[in-house]
Amino acid sequence: MKSAANHSSRATASLALVAAAIGLAMVSGCAVPPGAKAPAESAPSADRRPAERVAAPGEAALAQGINLYKGGQYAEAETQLQLSLRQGLSVGPDRANAHKYLAFIYCTSKREALCNSAFKAARQADPAFVLSKAEAGHPMWGPVYRKALPNP
Repeated sequence: MKSAANHSSRATASLALVAAAIGLAMVSGCAVPPGAKAPAESAPSADRRPAERVAAPGEAALAQGINLYKGGQYAEAETQLQLSLRQGLSVGPDRANAHKYLAFIYCTSKREALCNSAFKAARQADPAFVLSKAEAGHPMWGPVYRKALPNP
């Protein structure tokens, strides 16, 4: 009996040593020997580098304007949305979005001509611009939208 238990503990110790040796070999394979120089990592070539997106200057103002609008601060939202357009938005849908929120502000403050122009500017910025069904059904800007853009 004693020899079976002794044999089992020696087998366990041997397995532990083998596992430790394998682990050490795996880790040391990544190490640089003392005195040797690590190979320099090459920079990715220009054609393999991911394209970096450069934010347009007006994007922060657009985001702030939309947040102000959603928070009910319409005068401040109008200022930020106009600023976003002056600073520049790089993609048509962003410009259309700025014009859309300006149209909403203009219509709700009874500036129908500006509302109409803003909807037209939104479509000009993004030919695919349309209001959602809920937005188009709004009693204040829905009729102006349908008149400004009769064939959305």
